[in-house]
Amino acid sequence: MAPGPWTLFLMTFLCCGTHAHCLASSYVAAVYEHHVILNPEPRVLLSRREALQHMRQNVQVYEQQAASAAHQGAQIVVFPEDGLQGFNFTRSSITPYLEEVPDPQQESWNPCEHPERHPDTEVQRWLSCMARRHGLYVVANMGSVQPCSSSHSSPGSSSSAPCPADGRWHFNTNVAFRSDGLLVARYHKQNLYFEDAFDSPPRAELVTFHTPFAGTFGLITCFDILFRQPTVALLEKGVRQLIFPTAWMNQLPLLDTIQFQRALSLGANVTLLAANIRSDELIMSGSGIYSPSSAVYHHAQRGDPEEGRLIVASLSALEPLHDPLPTGPVPQGEQGDTSAGSCPSEGCSAPHTFTSSMMHDPFRFVLLRGAGGQLSVCDGSFCCWLQYQSTHTNHTELYALGAFAGLHTVNGRYSLQVCALVKCAGTEEHSCGQEVVQADTKMDFVLEGTFSTRHVYPSVLSSHYTLEQPTRLHTTPWGSVTMEHSSMSGGLVTAALYGRMYHLDPH
Repeated sequence: MAPGPWTLFLMTFLCCGTHAHCLASSYVAAVYEHHVILNPEPRVLLSRREALQHMRQNVQVYEQQAASAAHQGAQIVVFPEDGLQGFNFTRSSITPYLEEVPDPQQESWNPCEHPERHPDTEVQRWLSCMARRHGLYVVANMGSVQPCSSSHSSPGSSSSAPCPADGRWHFNTNVAFRSDGLLVARYHKQNLYFEDAFDSPPRAELVTFHTPFAGTFGLITCFDILFRQPTVALLEKGVRQLIFPTAWMNQLPLLDTIQFQRALSLGANVTLLAANIRSDELIMSGSGIYSPSSAVYHHAQRGDPEEGRLIVASLSALEPLHDPLPTGPVPQGEQGDTSAGSCPSEGCSAPHTFTSSMMHDPFRFVLLRGAGGQLSVCDGSFCCWLQYQSTHTNHTELYALGAFAGLHTVNGRYSLQVCALVKCAGTEEHSCGQEVVQADTKMDFVLEGTFSTRHVYPSVLSSHYTLEQPTRLHTTPWGSVTMEHSSMSGGLVTAALYGRMYHLDPH
């Protein structure tokens, strides 16, 4: 059968060193994983002068990294979420850190050239002059404020969301500056993650900006990556290059930073420039530059120095899709057979299944027995199938195939269909689904599921936070997704098909 429009053959994966330039291409990008200089008492209210002195220390680090990026030929540099001020502020104590950021769609403003036009915008002036001084685009994350009133929820907004009682919107904000210092984009994070100091914007925003060297980029922030708005909404508009400042806490076995960054790039066929925070205490590390055919990334290992890391890579610009691929749920009439216990091929075993918690969700699991075979597991009518053959076996290691279909409800509410092959943390069933970092067993495998969504994100993570490229991915219009992989470079930690059922998410 000829490949349909959803068939992807991903032939080449370049897993480069941190500073490598992987592809002969049209532009060079940089992301910086930042070890933030923190306010030791973030819940104590400072003066504006004290807050600026604090942020200035982090800006000076940014300045050094921007200079290094420019020296290596970078045309754009991305800094992480919360990188200027840190975390754990109250709504009151964040106030001296905030600045009003004008809408670039309404006003053309270069803070480096005309700082007097908007008072109390020192951070924007520093970032603007940084871009101008080094001749590259600068994307950073900062706190911003917008006055509001009960009669006007937000400037230019028709939303009925009430103005906060203190008369101010506090936003977690990405800002982008052109290489001459012009402010070209402002994006307010929509999906907050336990951020008491900030408000969600009263209306959804889809923010992009254009560059002469790579075309259009879209802006998202951290937790946004898991939701339809704004991430999938940008894809539906044909945007294929995303910028992703984040302060992401690693969550194995399915949502480690680099694991999901790579999965989104592969599953959505996009470029992702991802800059994370570096913090041992908060389990934060993992940044990278990803395209559909390459990944240049860094992930700190246990015991590594707690320090920043600049990543620079060359990659090809991806043009916007003028006729984007279909999104949303797979129509009922198009879905393949997902009946419980079914398998795509002969000889599939149906051994003992059990339930164990993975990522706080009740996965149905079946254990892998022997050096090879075929097996399936179902959660209700959603089924996953595996064919595998071990190529290097550590007989003390236990593996399981898991399936989950339902609403995730811990630290966020969103709907999933997931097939996952995981190394168990121990030799007992209840250890399957727990966090694992190291593995010795290697295997060739085919993992398959039939999903009710077109949004399925594939990943293969091997020992010590190493990404592997699936040998082949095949997705059909009726929701069947197949991931094949062979010749592993390290022991298998997780292989997953992570399906997001956006259409079933709670409002």
